[in-house]
Amino acid sequence: MQKRAKSIKIRVSEDELAAMRERCDRPMLADWLRDLALGVSKRKPVPKADPELLRQLAAIGNNLNQLARWVNATKPASAVECSAALIALGRELEAIRDSQNP
Repeated sequence: MQKRAKSIKIRVSEDELAAMRERCDRPMLADWLRDLALGVSKRKPVPKADPELLRQLAAIGNNLNQLARWVNATKPASAVECSAALIALGRELEAIRDSQNP
């Protein structure tokens, strides 16, 4: 990284400074202003997820992995068994989605 040796001084009112600090999502206002001016994308905070939703998604992922192992190991003669398992998985995902959007 190149050393930052140049500075820019700007004047703002108390209200403008307060508004900038309110919008700033970093400890240093200067870092936020620099990134904003240079068009550097800022990191958005990771949204918090419902622990029950995470548990259900982990269970579905586990089921999907087991299904993939079973398909690779048994090489079923028909796709009917695979389709039935995938339909069941789809229903579980739909139920979770519906429970999250009442």
